[in-house]
Amino acid sequence: MTTTTTARRHWIERWEPENESFWASTGKKIAHRNLWFSIFSEHIGFSIWTLWSVMVLFMGPQYGFSAADKFLLTSTPTLVGALARLPYSWAVARFGGRNWTVISASLLLIPSVGAAIVMEPGTPLWAFLLVAALGGVGGGNFASSMTNINTFFPERAKGMALGLNAGGGNLGVAVIQLVGLLIIATAGTTAPRIILYVYLPLIVIAALCSALYMDNLASVRNDQKAMREILGDAHTWVMSFLYIGTFGSFIGYSFAFGLVLQNQFGRTPLQAAAVTFLGPLLGSLSRPAGGRLADRIGGARVTFWTFVSMAVMTAILVIASNTQSLALFTVAFIVLFVLTGVGNGSTYKSIPAIFRTKARAAIAAGADEEAELLRARKRSGALIGLAGAFGALGGLFINLAFRQSFLDTGSGVPAFAGFLAFYGICFVVTWAVYLRKSDAPVSERGLALAGARV
Repeated sequence: MTTTTTARRHWIERWEPENESFWASTGKKIAHRNLWFSIFSEHIGFSIWTLWSVMVLFMGPQYGFSAADKFLLTSTPTLVGALARLPYSWAVARFGGRNWTVISASLLLIPSVGAAIVMEPGTPLWAFLLVAALGGVGGGNFASSMTNINTFFPERAKGMALGLNAGGGNLGVAVIQLVGLLIIATAGTTAPRIILYVYLPLIVIAALCSALYMDNLASVRNDQKAMREILGDAHTWVMSFLYIGTFGSFIGYSFAFGLVLQNQFGRTPLQAAAVTFLGPLLGSLSRPAGGRLADRIGGARVTFWTFVSMAVMTAILVIASNTQSLALFTVAFIVLFVLTGVGNGSTYKSIPAIFRTKARAAIAAGADEEAELLRARKRSGALIGLAGAFGALGGLFINLAFRQSFLDTGSGVPAFAGFLAFYGICFVVTWAVYLRKSDAPVSERGLALAGARV
């Protein structure tokens, strides 16, 4: 590793993670240091992004908002977060991973202060929607963090590294819901600002730690070509579609779970908060397991069976809703969260494996090995950002589906029926593109075992 002085202090000029001697002597330690501080910053970003899934639990009748209003409120940061993921993923190449982490962490102060200002009865809905929209910047942190960490690790370690990074970030959803539960249980529903008093100093700490302990990789700077290249690749759109089903479900259900319990089963805010954190918690913890399992048996196989299982759990949710079985509904919903985490890990493992396989084919045909491997890292990083943006849009669709479902029927059953059909499409697509046997060569049949051990 070489770095220059003051002006380039945190820039690493040489980075060769696939070189085993470099990795053992230098790369591994640096990569893991960047991973842990990336997780911390991304964790806080997820908490602020999903802040309003907690705040709506504090918004009783005195606020004057209907269930549809609250679903609209939770949909707003989901949409903005999805849109923010594209520029956030590009920002890593433009500014450097460490530099952008500092900036993106600091931006979280704006929606947090805004929430502290507006969170009181009598504030109009448009003001809440504006502040919730600002909270969407927390969703962008995921794309830049994953794009950055992807470049630090060798192919053989990407599944676990990306799973840990994403899972640690996703835990921010469960943690802020636990904080909300603690506040409701001790101070009641009239003290929502305590949440902000907890997170404001954490945001400052995350920005400072990123500035002091993270690094930029010169090899990925100013590279817009990779994004242009992946837009013409069919795997880009397949993986983005599948990620809508995995991550879109995770983030959409994270926002909606508490509201569904309140409006479909008549749970109080405290009763809802007491269980809603379990879904995001277990879904976050299962994500590294999904990445590790994909490392061992292949991302496509894990993704296929995950979608089959998600369809089964969604069918059970329909049954539980129709029979008003709160216990069955809660258990099935939490299992569904776990499956979304496994699917998140397996789909993201597949992305670098796809481009790694393509690079190997080019190398076998006579291309330069170092250049092709670097190109594969850049392209997989670009797709990770793009797929992350599309995946987050799935969360928007879930909340809008619940909103319309409750408006029309007072129940979430029509929404669940739609989700069931979508998961069926997802496992069919996974099978058709990545698992179906074909006589065509790998380069033509779409890397049939995408994410398989490489």
